[in-house]
Amino acid sequence: MKGGIETMARGDTKRQFKAGVCGQSGVVAVEATSSRSFSRHTHDQFGIGVVMRGAQDSASGRGEVRATPGNMITVNPNEVHDGRPVAGKAREWRMLYLDPELIAQTAKAMGYSVGVEFIHPVLQHPSAVTAFGRLYAALTRPGQEPWHEILEQELFQILPPLLGDARSTHVELLSKELSRAKERIDAHPEIPVSLAELAAEAGLSRFHFLRIFKAAMHLPPHAYRLQRQLQMARRLIMTGHSLLQASYLAGFADQSHLTRHFISNYGLTPGSLSHSLRTQHLSVTE
Repeated sequence: MKGGIETMARGDTKRQFKAGVCGQSGVVAVEATSSRSFSRHTHDQFGIGVVMRGAQDSASGRGEVRATPGNMITVNPNEVHDGRPVAGKAREWRMLYLDPELIAQTAKAMGYSVGVEFIHPVLQHPSAVTAFGRLYAALTRPGQEPWHEILEQELFQILPPLLGDARSTHVELLSKELSRAKERIDAHPEIPVSLAELAAEAGLSRFHFLRIFKAAMHLPPHAYRLQRQLQMARRLIMTGHSLLQASYLAGFADQSHLTRHFISNYGLTPGSLSHSLRTQHLSVTE
């Protein structure tokens, strides 16, 4: 894999993450072995992966699920989810995170409307798993490849069972008040905004605004903004900004503040992603 490697050992618990940039732009590959429990978080990309060994329970926007070896696992952009190892035992998985534009383009070519989302957080589908294995191998091995052609070819095999028969656009209906609050946070997640400010703009009490925002977004406003900050920092790192620059521009107090939340949400440090971009190969032991 073209990317960074992190290994963390505490007692008899070993956690290893390999994160790297693929030959195809807009795709990040992650290979992990971990007994860590991940708190509720989001990604701004589609995630498609396979559990290699062990098992995981998770709460997603599509329900509580358990994934076991051979299962395909997915996450939609901005879907709130977590992850917990079954019986505290390490599980191993591989993931590809793909920009929404890539999925939209491929789905459109297959006859789906723009805005479709994955309907299965966990799926047993051997042929899709096999296609994922081919795609992961192609995108993470060295060499010059027709990346776009390979990506499209394999996604044509992977996406149908994940999208199902739904051909219409998924529309998330929010009140005008909530839409304005969400758009304000989305536009500038690096700028702090208080609950009182958001509630006042919506013409609601702080209590009522908090209740309806959390019901709609599955996160309170401060946690929602943190997810947007992390996504902003990741994009900045991916476009060549230093960790210090990414921390500052995304509104974190300092680099250690970013790192702490990055590890908690994604399981790896932002440094491993930054190093993978600069060197294409890194081994870090913490």
